[in-house]
Amino acid sequence: MANAAAPRVIDLRSDTLTKPTEAMRRAMAEAEVGDDVYGEDPTVNRLEAEAARLMGKEAGLFVTSGTMGNFVSALSWCNRGDELLCGVDAHLLVNEMGSIAAFGGVQMRALPNDKRGLMNPDDVEMAVPPGGYFPRMALLTIENTHNRGNGAAYTVEQMRPLAEAARAHGMAVHIDGARIWNASVALGVPPSELVSVADSVTFCLSKGLSAPVGSVVTGSAEFISRARRVRKMAGGGLRQAGVLAAAGLVALNAMVDRLAEDHANAKRLAEGLAAIPGFSVDPAAIETNIVYAELDDGDGPGTAVRLRERGVLSNGRFNWVRFVPHYGVTAEDIDEALDAVESAARAGGR
Repeated sequence: MANAAAPRVIDLRSDTLTKPTEAMRRAMAEAEVGDDVYGEDPTVNRLEAEAARLMGKEAGLFVTSGTMGNFVSALSWCNRGDELLCGVDAHLLVNEMGSIAAFGGVQMRALPNDKRGLMNPDDVEMAVPPGGYFPRMALLTIENTHNRGNGAAYTVEQMRPLAEAARAHGMAVHIDGARIWNASVALGVPPSELVSVADSVTFCLSKGLSAPVGSVVTGSAEFISRARRVRKMAGGGLRQAGVLAAAGLVALNAMVDRLAEDHANAKRLAEGLAAIPGFSVDPAAIETNIVYAELDDGDGPGTAVRLRERGVLSNGRFNWVRFVPHYGVTAEDIDEALDAVESAARAGGR
Protein backbone atom coordinates (compact mmCIF):
# COMPACT_ATOMS: atom_id res chain seq x y z
CA MET A 1 0.00 0.00 0.00
CA ALA A 2 1.43 3.35 -1.06
CA ASN A 3 2.17 5.90 1.61
CA ALA A 4 -0.32 8.74 1.78
CA ALA A 5 0.96 12.05 0.45
CA ALA A 6 2.17 14.47 3.09
CA PRO A 7 -0.37 17.21 3.78
CA ARG A 8 0.31 20.40 1.88
CA VAL A 9 1.88 23.19 3.96
CA ILE A 10 2.17 26.87 3.05
CA ASP A 11 5.04 28.21 5.14
CA LEU A 12 4.79 31.96 5.71
CA ARG A 13 6.82 32.17 8.92
CA SER A 14 9.80 33.91 7.35
CA ASP A 15 11.71 34.52 4.13
CA THR A 16 14.59 32.62 5.75
CA LEU A 17 12.73 29.48 4.71
CA THR A 18 13.59 29.82 1.04
CA LYS A 19 15.42 26.90 -0.56
CA PRO A 20 18.48 27.39 -2.80
CA THR A 21 17.79 27.33 -6.52
CA GLU A 22 19.22 24.71 -8.86
CA ALA A 23 21.62 27.36 -10.18
CA MET A 24 22.86 27.91 -6.64
CA ARG A 25 23.35 24.20 -6.05
CA ARG A 26 25.38 23.90 -9.26
CA ALA A 27 27.47 26.95 -8.39
CA MET A 28 28.17 25.53 -4.93
CA ALA A 29 29.22 22.18 -6.34
CA GLU A 30 31.55 23.81 -8.86
CA ALA A 31 32.91 26.64 -6.70
CA GLU A 32 36.61 27.39 -6.79
CA VAL A 33 37.78 27.52 -3.17
CA GLY A 34 40.74 28.37 -0.99
CA ASP A 35 41.38 29.25 2.65
CA ASP A 36 39.37 32.39 3.34
CA VAL A 37 41.10 33.06 6.67
CA TYR A 38 44.24 33.57 4.59
CA GLY A 39 42.23 35.64 2.11
CA GLU A 40 42.75 32.95 -0.53
CA ASP A 41 39.22 31.86 -1.39
CA PRO A 42 38.58 33.38 -4.83
CA THR A 43 34.81 32.89 -4.70
CA VAL A 44 34.51 34.61 -1.32
CA ASN A 45 36.71 37.42 -2.61
CA ARG A 46 34.47 37.87 -5.64
CA LEU A 47 31.35 37.97 -3.48
CA GLU A 48 32.87 40.52 -1.09
CA ALA A 49 34.03 42.73 -3.94
CA GLU A 50 30.67 42.55 -5.72
CA ALA A 51 28.76 43.32 -2.53
CA ALA A 52 30.97 46.32 -1.83
CA ARG A 53 30.49 47.58 -5.39
CA LEU A 54 26.72 47.26 -5.21
CA MET A 55 26.62 49.08 -1.85
CA GLY A 56 29.00 51.81 -2.99
CA LYS A 57 31.55 50.91 -0.31
CA GLU A 58 35.26 50.13 -0.42
CA ALA A 59 35.26 46.58 0.89
CA GLY A 60 33.10 43.69 2.05
CA LEU A 61 33.18 40.82 4.53
CA PHE A 62 31.28 37.54 4.21
CA VAL A 63 29.70 36.43 7.50
CA THR A 64 27.44 33.56 8.46
CA SER A 65 24.30 35.54 9.30
CA GLY A 66 22.68 38.93 9.72
CA THR A 67 23.10 38.60 13.48
CA MET A 68 26.84 38.06 13.04
CA GLY A 69 26.94 40.99 10.61
CA ASN A 70 25.40 43.35 13.15
CA PHE A 71 27.52 41.92 15.95
CA VAL A 72 30.77 42.27 14.02
CA SER A 73 29.85 45.79 12.92
CA ALA A 74 28.90 46.97 16.40
CA LEU A 75 32.08 45.60 17.96
CA SER A 76 34.15 47.20 15.20
CA TRP A 77 32.70 50.65 15.95
CA CYS A 78 32.30 50.39 19.74
CA ASN A 79 34.63 49.71 22.64
CA ARG A 80 33.52 47.98 25.82
CA GLY A 81 31.41 50.39 27.85
CA ASP A 82 30.37 52.41 24.80
CA GLU A 83 26.75 52.98 23.93
CA LEU A 84 24.82 52.07 20.79
CA LEU A 85 21.56 53.82 19.88
CA CYS A 86 18.74 51.94 18.15
CA GLY A 87 14.96 51.96 17.91
CA VAL A 88 12.93 50.26 20.61
CA ASP A 89 11.67 47.72 18.03
CA ALA A 90 15.05 47.14 16.36
CA HIS A 91 15.81 43.57 15.41
CA LEU A 92 19.33 43.74 16.84
CA LEU A 93 17.86 44.77 20.20
CA VAL A 94 14.83 42.47 20.34
CA ASN A 95 15.75 39.39 18.32
CA GLU A 96 19.52 38.88 18.43
CA MET A 97 19.91 37.35 21.89
CA GLY A 98 21.60 40.42 23.39
CA SER A 99 24.81 39.28 21.71
CA ILE A 100 26.25 42.78 21.27
CA ALA A 101 25.88 43.49 24.98
CA ALA A 102 26.75 39.99 26.18
CA PHE A 103 29.97 39.51 24.21
CA GLY A 104 30.91 43.06 23.31
CA GLY A 105 30.18 44.86 26.56
CA VAL A 106 28.29 47.47 24.54
CA GLN A 107 25.29 49.13 26.11
CA MET A 108 22.26 49.37 23.80
CA ARG A 109 19.95 52.31 24.36
CA ALA A 110 16.46 52.06 22.85
CA LEU A 111 14.96 55.21 21.36
CA PRO A 112 11.25 55.60 20.57
CA ASN A 113 10.21 54.71 17.03
CA ASP A 114 6.97 55.17 15.15
CA LYS A 115 4.77 52.37 13.78
CA ARG A 116 7.03 52.05 10.74
CA GLY A 117 10.05 51.66 13.03
CA LEU A 118 11.53 55.06 12.18
CA MET A 119 13.28 57.04 14.90
CA ASN A 120 13.16 60.82 15.32
CA PRO A 121 16.38 62.86 14.95
CA ASP A 122 15.31 64.96 17.93
CA ASP A 123 15.41 61.83 20.10
CA VAL A 124 18.96 61.18 18.94
CA GLU A 125 19.87 64.70 20.03
CA MET A 126 18.11 64.29 23.37
CA ALA A 127 19.96 61.03 24.05
CA VAL A 128 23.36 62.71 23.85
CA PRO A 129 24.70 63.28 27.39
CA PRO A 130 25.73 66.79 28.43
CA GLY A 131 29.15 65.59 29.49
CA GLY A 132 30.57 64.09 32.64
CA TYR A 133 30.40 60.47 33.64
CA PHE A 134 28.33 58.93 30.85
CA PRO A 135 29.06 56.18 28.32
CA ARG A 136 30.57 57.28 25.04
CA MET A 137 27.92 57.21 22.33
CA ALA A 138 29.68 55.44 19.48
CA LEU A 139 27.07 54.16 17.04
CA LEU A 140 23.58 54.76 15.68
CA THR A 141 21.89 51.84 13.93
CA ILE A 142 19.00 52.08 11.44
CA GLU A 143 17.05 49.03 10.27
CA ASN A 144 15.91 49.10 6.62
CA THR A 145 13.55 47.46 5.82
CA HIS A 146 12.10 47.42 9.31
CA ASN A 147 10.84 44.00 10.38
CA ARG A 148 8.39 45.10 13.07
CA GLY A 149 7.35 48.09 11.00
CA ASN A 150 5.53 45.82 8.52
CA GLY A 151 8.61 45.71 6.32
CA ALA A 152 8.73 49.51 5.96
CA ALA A 153 11.25 50.76 3.40
CA TYR A 154 12.97 54.04 4.27
CA THR A 155 14.17 56.51 1.67
CA VAL A 156 17.56 58.13 1.92
CA GLU A 157 15.76 61.41 2.66
CA GLN A 158 14.13 59.82 5.71
CA MET A 159 17.39 58.39 7.01
CA ARG A 160 19.67 61.36 6.35
CA PRO A 161 18.49 63.53 9.29
CA LEU A 162 19.14 60.63 11.66
CA ALA A 163 22.61 60.12 10.27
CA GLU A 164 23.41 63.82 10.45
CA ALA A 165 22.25 64.01 14.07
CA ALA A 166 24.48 61.07 14.97
CA ARG A 167 27.56 62.34 13.16
CA ALA A 168 27.19 65.78 14.72
CA HIS A 169 28.02 64.05 17.99
CA GLY A 170 30.82 61.82 16.75
CA MET A 171 28.81 58.64 16.20
CA ALA A 172 29.22 56.26 13.29
CA VAL A 173 26.10 55.09 11.44
CA HIS A 174 25.34 51.44 10.68
CA ILE A 175 22.40 50.19 8.62
CA ASP A 176 20.99 46.80 9.51
CA GLY A 177 20.01 46.17 5.91
CA ALA A 178 19.02 42.52 6.29
CA ARG A 179 16.37 43.23 3.66
CA ILE A 180 17.92 46.29 1.99
CA TRP A 181 17.32 44.66 -1.38
CA ASN A 182 13.59 44.62 -0.63
CA ALA A 183 13.80 48.33 0.11
CA SER A 184 15.73 48.93 -3.11
CA VAL A 185 13.16 47.08 -5.23
CA ALA A 186 10.17 48.68 -3.49
CA LEU A 187 11.55 52.22 -3.80
CA GLY A 188 13.03 51.75 -7.25
CA VAL A 189 16.49 53.02 -6.30
CA PRO A 190 19.87 51.25 -6.11
CA PRO A 191 20.93 50.06 -2.66
CA SER A 192 24.07 52.18 -2.89
CA GLU A 193 21.85 55.26 -2.76
CA LEU A 194 19.95 54.01 0.28
CA VAL A 195 23.11 53.20 2.25
CA SER A 196 25.05 56.29 1.20
CA VAL A 197 24.20 57.86 4.58
CA ALA A 198 25.86 54.99 6.47
CA ASP A 199 29.43 54.14 7.39
CA SER A 200 28.64 50.42 7.29
CA VAL A 201 25.81 48.14 6.23
CA THR A 202 25.04 44.47 6.54
CA PHE A 203 22.63 42.62 4.26
CA CYS A 204 21.38 39.05 4.11
CA LEU A 205 21.71 36.62 1.24
CA SER A 206 19.67 33.92 2.99
CA LYS A 207 16.31 35.65 3.27
CA GLY A 208 14.35 36.61 0.16
CA LEU A 209 17.41 36.14 -2.05
CA SER A 210 17.28 32.39 -1.31
CA ALA A 211 20.91 31.56 -0.65
CA PRO A 212 21.24 28.86 2.01
CA VAL A 213 23.68 30.73 4.28
CA GLY A 214 25.28 34.10 4.71
CA SER A 215 25.30 37.86 4.91
CA VAL A 216 27.80 40.50 3.83
CA VAL A 217 29.07 43.51 5.76
CA THR A 218 30.38 46.44 3.72
CA GLY A 219 32.16 49.68 4.59
CA SER A 220 35.53 51.36 4.30
CA ALA A 221 38.65 49.22 3.89
CA GLU A 222 39.79 50.28 7.37
CA PHE A 223 36.46 49.31 8.95
CA ILE A 224 36.39 45.94 7.18
CA SER A 225 39.93 45.23 8.40
CA ARG A 226 38.71 45.68 11.98
CA ALA A 227 35.56 43.69 11.27
CA ARG A 228 37.60 40.81 9.88
CA ARG A 229 39.45 40.52 13.18
CA VAL A 230 36.19 40.54 15.14
CA ARG A 231 34.76 37.88 12.84
CA LYS A 232 37.77 35.67 13.54
CA MET A 233 37.35 36.22 17.29
CA ALA A 234 33.71 35.16 17.00
CA GLY A 235 34.64 31.92 15.26
CA GLY A 236 33.57 33.17 11.84
CA GLY A 237 36.68 32.17 9.87
CA LEU A 238 35.12 29.54 7.64
CA ARG A 239 38.13 28.39 5.57
CA GLN A 240 36.87 27.04 2.20
CA ALA A 241 33.74 29.21 2.35
CA GLY A 242 33.51 29.58 -1.41
CA VAL A 243 30.98 26.74 -1.50
CA LEU A 244 28.64 29.10 0.38
CA ALA A 245 29.70 32.34 -1.26
CA ALA A 246 28.97 30.85 -4.69
CA ALA A 247 25.27 30.72 -3.84
CA GLY A 248 25.47 34.32 -2.67
CA LEU A 249 26.80 35.42 -6.05
CA VAL A 250 23.88 33.72 -7.77
CA ALA A 251 21.53 35.44 -5.32
CA LEU A 252 22.87 38.88 -6.21
CA ASN A 253 22.91 38.20 -9.94
CA ALA A 254 19.58 36.40 -10.37
CA MET A 255 17.26 36.78 -7.37
CA VAL A 256 16.91 40.51 -6.71
CA ASP A 257 14.35 41.58 -9.30
CA ARG A 258 11.93 38.80 -8.40
CA LEU A 259 11.50 40.26 -4.90
CA ALA A 260 8.73 42.35 -6.47
CA GLU A 261 6.67 39.14 -6.64
CA ASP A 262 6.94 38.73 -2.87
CA HIS A 263 5.87 42.34 -2.37
CA ALA A 264 2.84 41.82 -4.61
CA ASN A 265 1.91 38.66 -2.71
CA ALA A 266 2.24 40.47 0.62
CA LYS A 267 -0.09 43.20 -0.62
CA ARG A 268 -2.55 40.56 -1.85
CA LEU A 269 -2.41 38.88 1.54
CA ALA A 270 -2.90 42.15 3.44
CA GLU A 271 -5.92 43.08 1.34
CA GLY A 272 -7.46 39.70 2.04
CA LEU A 273 -6.72 39.82 5.76
CA ALA A 274 -8.24 43.29 6.05
CA ALA A 275 -11.57 41.83 4.88
CA ILE A 276 -11.63 39.09 7.54
CA PRO A 277 -13.37 40.00 10.82
CA GLY A 278 -11.02 40.09 13.78
CA PHE A 279 -7.90 40.87 11.74
CA SER A 280 -6.60 44.42 11.54
CA VAL A 281 -4.05 45.40 8.88
CA ASP A 282 -3.69 48.42 6.61
CA PRO A 283 -2.85 47.20 3.09
CA ALA A 284 -1.58 50.67 2.18
CA ALA A 285 1.17 50.27 4.79
CA ILE A 286 2.56 47.12 3.15
CA GLU A 287 5.55 48.14 1.05
CA THR A 288 7.60 44.97 0.91
CA ASN A 289 7.13 41.33 2.00
CA ILE A 290 6.19 41.46 5.71
CA VAL A 291 2.61 41.57 7.01
CA TYR A 292 1.74 41.92 10.68
CA ALA A 293 -1.98 41.54 11.42
CA GLU A 294 -3.25 42.66 14.81
CA LEU A 295 -5.97 40.50 16.34
CA ASP A 296 -9.10 41.73 18.06
CA ASP A 297 -8.98 38.85 20.53
CA GLY A 298 -5.28 39.41 21.27
CA ASP A 299 -4.48 35.72 20.81
CA GLY A 300 -1.55 35.56 18.40
CA PRO A 301 -0.23 32.17 19.58
CA GLY A 302 -3.70 30.57 19.44
CA THR A 303 -4.31 31.92 15.96
CA ALA A 304 -0.97 30.51 14.78
CA VAL A 305 -1.95 27.08 16.17
CA ARG A 306 -5.30 27.11 14.36
CA LEU A 307 -3.57 28.12 11.13
CA ARG A 308 -1.01 25.34 11.51
CA GLU A 309 -3.85 22.84 11.85
CA ARG A 310 -5.08 24.12 8.47
CA GLY A 311 -1.71 23.85 6.74
CA VAL A 312 -0.51 27.45 7.05
CA LEU A 313 2.56 28.27 9.13
CA SER A 314 2.89 31.76 10.62
CA ASN A 315 4.49 33.45 13.59
CA GLY A 316 1.99 34.43 16.28
CA ARG A 317 2.90 36.32 19.44
CA PHE A 318 1.10 38.68 21.78
CA ASN A 319 -1.80 40.26 19.85
CA TRP A 320 -0.45 39.73 16.35
CA VAL A 321 0.35 37.16 13.71
CA ARG A 322 3.06 37.68 11.09
CA PHE A 323 3.21 36.41 7.51
CA VAL A 324 6.19 36.70 5.13
CA PRO A 325 5.74 35.69 1.46
CA HIS A 326 8.96 34.55 -0.22
CA TYR A 327 10.46 32.64 -3.14
CA GLY A 328 8.42 29.48 -3.68
CA VAL A 329 5.14 31.02 -2.47
CA THR A 330 2.71 31.83 -5.29
CA ALA A 331 -0.35 34.05 -5.59
CA GLU A 332 -2.44 30.87 -5.52
CA ASP A 333 -0.77 29.92 -2.23
CA ILE A 334 -1.77 33.29 -0.82
CA ASP A 335 -5.40 32.74 -1.79
CA GLU A 336 -5.32 29.29 -0.21
CA ALA A 337 -3.76 30.75 2.94
CA LEU A 338 -6.52 33.34 3.14
CA ASP A 339 -9.11 30.56 3.01
CA ALA A 340 -7.32 28.94 5.94
CA VAL A 341 -7.31 32.24 7.86
CA GLU A 342 -11.06 32.60 7.36
CA SER A 343 -11.56 29.04 8.62
CA ALA A 344 -9.30 29.65 11.61
CA ALA A 345 -11.16 32.87 12.39
CA ARG A 346 -14.48 31.03 12.45
CA ALA A 347 -12.99 28.32 14.68
CA GLY A 348 -11.75 31.03 17.03
CA GLY A 349 -15.21 32.49 17.38
CA ARG A 350 -14.60 35.64 15.39
